[in-house]
Amino acid sequence: MGVPPSNQVNPSQTPPATSGGTVGAAPAQAAATPNQAAQKTKTQQNAASTQNSLLLSELRDSMVVMSDGTFRAIVACKSINFDLMSERERGGVETNYQDFLNALRFPIQILVRSQRVDIGPYLDKLELLRRDQDNMLLGVLMDDYINFIDLLSQEANIMDKSFFVVIPYYPAGEITNVVEQSKGFFNSIFGGNKKNTITKIDKDTYEKAKDEIRNRVESVVHGLTQIGVRATQLNTKQIGELYYNIYNPDTAVREPLGNFEDVTSLYIRKGEGNAPTLGARQ
Repeated sequence: MGVPPSNQVNPSQTPPATSGGTVGAAPAQAAATPNQAAQKTKTQQNAASTQNSLLLSELRDSMVVMSDGTFRAIVACKSINFDLMSERERGGVETNYQDFLNALRFPIQILVRSQRVDIGPYLDKLELLRRDQDNMLLGVLMDDYINFIDLLSQEANIMDKSFFVVIPYYPAGEITNVVEQSKGFFNSIFGGNKKNTITKIDKDTYEKAKDEIRNRVESVVHGLTQIGVRATQLNTKQIGELYYNIYNPDTAVREPLGNFEDVTSLYIRKGEGNAPTLGARQ
């Protein structure tokens, strides 16, 4: 349980760069110059500092395990068109939303994320449909539509909004951890780099966190349903894609995250009798 993400950089395992070349290297390999060695060392330090700035330790069982031993669950919500509702419907939504907030016995965070929409795949699909179109008139109309969409995407940023509810769980108590978390946030900003640490959580605490997170998610989803908002909890793969898109906003548009199983590690557990001895947990 105390294993950090497999992609986390450990500076202690990184061999130091030297200006005299690498011991045991092949004879054909050229010795690194002082400038190249300094640049390599600087790159390694930047990578380590970036990893140290992350507040999460790993993703498991549809939860985010934070580096301080707390947990998070993420619920994705589908928006409703409040402007098109009648006065009576608006009043009902506002009343149900107030009841939803008053019924909460734990803190939540409402996240609204704006992301640029990639029109490229849509244009490629239209081009394929255009090639199979035999009607000359429809073909001309499709050409005009494709050119219009292409020009529109170049002149304006087409944005898409996503809505999430972040549900936390603090094993040591809500109020104490909220205060300590705020202190740790400012320390991470002004306190310089910190060494890589391994988050250790015992089995009983982890199982209790899973049960509590499940109950809280059900409570939030039920409350949002009363408002008319459809909601669902993100699984481990979806949380990983969300973090990837947030930390790589430009790259994620051009290079979406592929097979998530390739960037997650397997968790080995000891079996009893004929039980399986190897399993991947999400």
